[in-house]
Parts: sequence; structure tokens; C-alpha cells
Amino acid sequence: MIDISRRQAIAALTASGAAALMRTASAERQEVHAGNAAALSPAERHGFVEALLDYFGEKAPELLRPADGILKHPSVAPALPGKTYSTNLWDWDTLWTSQGLFRLAALRRDEALKEKLCTHVEGSLLNFLEHASADGQIPIMMTATDADPFRMLATSATSRNQAKPVLGQIGLLAADQRGETSWLGPHFDTLRRFYDAWMRHNASPTGLLVWGDDVAIGNDNDPTTFGRPFFSSANLLLNCLFHEDLRASAELARRLGRTQDQERLQAQAETLALNIQKYCWDGRDSYYYTVDVQCVDRRAELIPTVPRGMGMSWKCLPMRIQVFTGFLPLWCGIATKEQAREMVRVNYQADDRLNARWGVRSLSARESMYSLAFSSNPSNWLGPVWTIVNYFAWRGLRKYGFEREAAELADKTIALLGMDLKKNGSLHEYYHPDTGEALSHAGFMDWNLLALEMV
Repeated sequence: MIDISRRQAIAALTASGAAALMRTASAERQEVHAGNAAALSPAERHGFVEALLDYFGEKAPELLRPADGILKHPSVAPALPGKTYSTNLWDWDTLWTSQGLFRLAALRRDEALKEKLCTHVEGSLLNFLEHASADGQIPIMMTATDADPFRMLATSATSRNQAKPVLGQIGLLAADQRGETSWLGPHFDTLRRFYDAWMRHNASPTGLLVWGDDVAIGNDNDPTTFGRPFFSSANLLLNCLFHEDLRASAELARRLGRTQDQERLQAQAETLALNIQKYCWDGRDSYYYTVDVQCVDRRAELIPTVPRGMGMSWKCLPMRIQVFTGFLPLWCGIATKEQAREMVRVNYQADDRLNARWGVRSLSARESMYSLAFSSNPSNWLGPVWTIVNYFAWRGLRKYGFEREAAELADKTIALLGMDLKKNGSLHEYYHPDTGEALSHAGFMDWNLLALEMV
């Protein structure tokens, strides 16, 4: 099997028969794509899984931090001690690291680890909730000495960004593992105010939420948000996370006997799902897009003496840039079966623009912004493969019945991390989608642990 990279293909085009080579390269990409170049034999898969289990099992205790400074409760770190991010308590990183660690405990039948995790995951959530502002906002990231390093909650802040809406999901995860929810009861009103603050400061006329700016939004340099005007981007990551968090907190409210809160949160989740459907699905491209909500009719201001004609009938415009976030409505079950079928057929099965040799590209290779360069601030989401991206797509594919595609993506992810561990002795933050080369931050754990859900 010939593996022709984009750079090799361009060089060969210059050297010889361009048209013939283009046909050959296209055929080879399709063949590799269809056959899953990273397919594993049962023995290979078993070997990689065992190596990952041993590595995670050895390193897991190092992610469980004691209470320290203003972080009065034990917490969960996203990276190994001494590595980038290891001293920070991040919002969504806490969710994915915790979820992966609980999976590790289940696979290893380690009840002691599970018990410790319950204490540290609950503690992480309480550290966030206990540093909520009077307005209900909660910081994106904290350290032992600083409750709001990004100064998001300062009275002078303009963006009004705050923690990503994952706190209800962290709470439900811990409650499920602990087998009871009463520990969260005294803090539930803080969680409810957190959602109210989001709606008060970041809701748009579409009913979708917008980021105030691009600082610490998770997928840092997503072109639909990075460098865009304030309060313009109704990012799919933000809105799908918010949908899932409302649903999680509705379930927590039910368990706590808070019927009115349960009904309110569930209704908000259903309304948000309808708005994502209405404004973010693009029938032309069979893809879900982030939308720009800064559509304002300014005729009264700019030409007040001219009679108005046709009204402005749209509240937003799709930003037709194929970011991995298009898979998120499948991850959270918002997409219809027909939408999921068309999206996967047209944008995933057809070619390698998103479906790469080692996983799902964070940005389509057909976009002009596509880049695999190293970057740490912002982290690079312009094409590299991230385990969290593979995870979102994998969950979505499974949810809608694409079992073969989901199994192939699971094999790619397990092989990618297993080969990194074998070659480098640790895992990394993101990877080259065509070669599997590690591109960033040795010692990164975080959502790499989610690969354990794919075994």
C-alpha cells in the first residue's frame, strides 16, 4: 500500500505526469480511507490496550492532588506533575480526566481508586462552585494561589466568559459513581445561578449562547471564534456542552427532589436543542456549523430618511468552516437520524477531509486555515488529531448506528496512543493526523484517558 502525503503528492506533480499522479493519489487515499490504515489485529489491539492500562494505572495516582491554598478540596489535575497544566484546575479538562479515570478504575476493578476519585472529583467541583461570583459566574481555570487567573469575573471584564458548561456533568458523574447525590444538595443553587449567568450575559436573539471572546474557549483557535468580534460566535462546542449540562443538572435536580428546577432545566435543554437544529444545521452541506449572530438591521440608524423595504428575516449566518464541532450534535443526540446519515455519508465516509489515517482532523484539510504547526498559546486545533475530537466523533458514530466506522476510529485512537507510548514513553496533547507524530506537550493525560472507553 502506497501512502502518499499531501507534500509528497505536490512534489511528484512537479516532477512527472500531473494528471496521472492525481488520479493515482486520489485512488490511494480512497483505498487507505476505505480500508482503515490503522486497523489492528486482535493481538495488536490487546497489546496496545494492556500497555495503556499499565501506563494509566501507574500514573493515575499522580493526577490526584491534595487540597492546596485556596483550593480547599482535593482535586484532579489534567497532566503529570511538572508538566504543562499540572498545577491548574481547568473546567472541561476536569470532566474528561475524571471520566477517563473512573473508566480506568472500572476496567482494573480498583475500588480503592474509585473511592479516591469520588473524593477528588467532588472536590474539584466544589472548588469551582465555592468561588462563584455574586452574579453566579464561575472561573474557567484556578490555581492554588489565584481563583481567576484570566480575570474573567472582574467587574471591569467585558467578555463575560466563564467556566464552560460542564459542571453539571461533573456532578452527575460523581453522583453516579458515589451512588448518592446528597453531597451536592447544599450547592445546587450555585449551579442553577451559574446557568442563569450564562443566559443573562451570553444569550443571543437566536436563543444560542455566544462566547464573549476567544480566551480559553477549549478549542482555542477554532476559526469560527478565534479573532472574531466580541459576542459574535454561537460556537457549537459551547452550545452542545450547555445542552448536555442542562440535561445533567435536570437529572441531579430530580434526584434531589427539586421538581421545579428539574422541569425548568429540562425545558431549557429542549429549547436549546431546537435552536441548534434550527440555526446550525446546513442542508446544503449536510453539516452542523457554528453561526455568526451579529446580524443587525441598521437602516434606521444609517439611512433614517429612506423608506424601508423588505425586512431582515435572518438572525444569524452559518460560518461554513468545517470544524470537528460539527460532530457534536451527534455526540449529544440532537441530530435527526437523517441528518446524521447524510452528514456521515457526505463529510466522513466520502474522503479524507475530516477522516484521517489516525483519527478525525480538528479542522477539515480543505480549509485554507488548515495547519499542523506546533502552537501552545493558542493550542492548535487547525487540523491535528486530538483524543477528545476522536472521542466526540466516536460517541456520535456509535449513537447513530455507525458501528463499523466507530470501531475503526477506536482502533485508530488506541493505536495512536499505544504507538506514542511505545516510542516516547509518554502521551502527548495532539498529533499529526497523517503520520501519527506527537506534536505537543509530553506528559499530557487529560482526555487521552477517554481512549479507555473505546476498548
